[in-house]
Amino acid sequence: MTPVELSRTVLRAVRRAVEDGELRVAVPEKASVTVPGAGGWGDYATNIALQLARPAGETPRRVAELLRPHLAGAHGVSGVEITGPGFLNISLGSTASTALVEEILRRGPRYGFVEVVEGDGTSHAGPTDHPVHLHAPHDPRALVLMDVIARLLRSQGTPVRTSCETRPEPEWTAALRIGVDAYGAPAAPAAPAAPVPLDVHVRPVPAPDLAELLSLGPDAARWALLHPAAHDRPRPTADLLVQGEGNPLFRVRYAYARTRAVSRNAADLGFTAQPGDVEEGVPEDVHGDTAPTTAPPVRTPPLVHTSPLAHPAPLLTHLADHPRLLARAAAHRAPDLLARHLVAVADATLPLVPATLPLGDEKPLAAHRARLALAEAAGVVLAGGLSLLGIDAPEHL
Repeated sequence: MTPVELSRTVLRAVRRAVEDGELRVAVPEKASVTVPGAGGWGDYATNIALQLARPAGETPRRVAELLRPHLAGAHGVSGVEITGPGFLNISLGSTASTALVEEILRRGPRYGFVEVVEGDGTSHAGPTDHPVHLHAPHDPRALVLMDVIARLLRSQGTPVRTSCETRPEPEWTAALRIGVDAYGAPAAPAAPAAPVPLDVHVRPVPAPDLAELLSLGPDAARWALLHPAAHDRPRPTADLLVQGEGNPLFRVRYAYARTRAVSRNAADLGFTAQPGDVEEGVPEDVHGDTAPTTAPPVRTPPLVHTSPLAHPAPLLTHLADHPRLLARAAAHRAPDLLARHLVAVADATLPLVPATLPLGDEKPLAAHRARLALAEAAGVVLAGGLSLLGIDAPEHL
């Protein structure tokens, strides 16, 4: 269940409470769903009770108590707790996280892209009737941002054409991987009957030191231009080449490389990914497969506990939020939103990796397969996001 779907679930709970006469309020158009704060519980939290308390003439905690049973019975919700003055903290069942991982692995790098399913069962990115014409001045940062904005818009099904005032210098195109469709002033539509493109002029704050920027290489240079918001001045320094925790680009690429490494190591151990409960300890036979359910009853073996796992909820939340984030970055023409999102995904991925593989003589369990699937799903999102930014995702670091 994605945050958008859970938001709709919260609104349905409010609607049922109103229809049952428990609350006398107007059902809002949207409900905020976020990661639980410090001291929170579960996978998500919503402040809907605080939002409705005043118009309902009740305390926030009383509103939360009225909404709790309606939420607890919703499909995909395994538990609801009330914390603080009236926050509703929601835990999703393992089936919800399993479905999310399955969806990511099925879609691959196109997870989060707009998908239209045709009557014959085929799917593709759906075009829109409102094409966009992006135009940039003769400036390296503007051209890089325009390139990524075009990728984001296309991922959401919007046709895009790009142009620049003049042809960029050859060293720019080589060092920054810049591509432009046309040069000169934006052209008028080809025919009056054709949809009129929406002209968007990309004019970020320029990079201060072009020579230092180009010396970083394509990946670090693009990150330096994309990670800050367009209205902020970029800092293309050699720190972006340092392989350390203080370098967000390194953390993103390192997290991806770690997900690929555990997949290779799992293959060496003879098991593959299988979405499921990452915290379940299920004994498996000596071949590494779960014992058949049709086997005759025998003495139940003791539950095998896997190595400790950091709580996966933050990572699952970021993965579920990826489609919404791509749509928002495209709508606001803001590649920096995607860059910061990838840092959050990477920081939530790295603590989970050490417990992905069996330790010592430990046999691969269903939980290890599920953890490997979660790690691979995180790798899919990291690699797909870097690709949209025009940055390589190396499998070895």
